[in-house]
Order: sequence, then C-alpha cells, then structure tokens
Amino acid sequence: MTEGRCPGCTAGYETGERDVAKARCKIKICCIGKMGSSCTCADCPDFPRCNILQGFYGKTGYKYKKYRESLEFIRTNGNAAFLTIAKRWKGPYGSLMD
Repeated sequence: MTEGRCPGCTAGYETGERDVAKARCKIKICCIGKMGSSCTCADCPDFPRCNILQGFYGKTGYKYKKYRESLEFIRTNGNAAFLTIAKRWKGPYGSLMD
C-alpha cells in the first residue's frame, strides 16, 4: 500500500513515468483516463452498465474472480474498508472476510 491506497494499476501514472495512452488494458485506459489515478471502477457512475468491465468479468481465471469480488466489496463497503483489509494481504489477492 502506498499513502493509504493500493497502487495496483495506477503505479507510475501520477508521476508521469508511464503514459496511460500506451496502456494495453482497456479498463486502465478508461478508469485513469476518465476519472484519474485515485479512483477505481467501483467509483464510476457507469459501473452497472460498463461494457468494458462486463467483458473483463466474462474471462475465466482466478484473478478475474478476485477483481470482481474486490470491486463489489468496494461498492458496498467503500474504499477505506477495502484498504483496511487489503493491507494485511501477503500477495496481490487475499480474503475480503474480516
């Protein structure tokens, strides 16, 4: 965690080390480009009807399931509650159960 938030996909964009226009991830391009690097998809007013996110959710794999769980947790409980739990994780994914 950096400054009370997960750096995740946003690392390097605030400082200009990385250019979002060169990113390959459609979610990153949309989220950072539209809302800035301090927000997540969970903060977006288009969240329920986002075609990019629905395509992401349609993929198989453990990480996609964890991303979905995390975003739904943030929408229900807020970023602060998510960060409190995520600070205890040993890797990029962990349990959202307290």
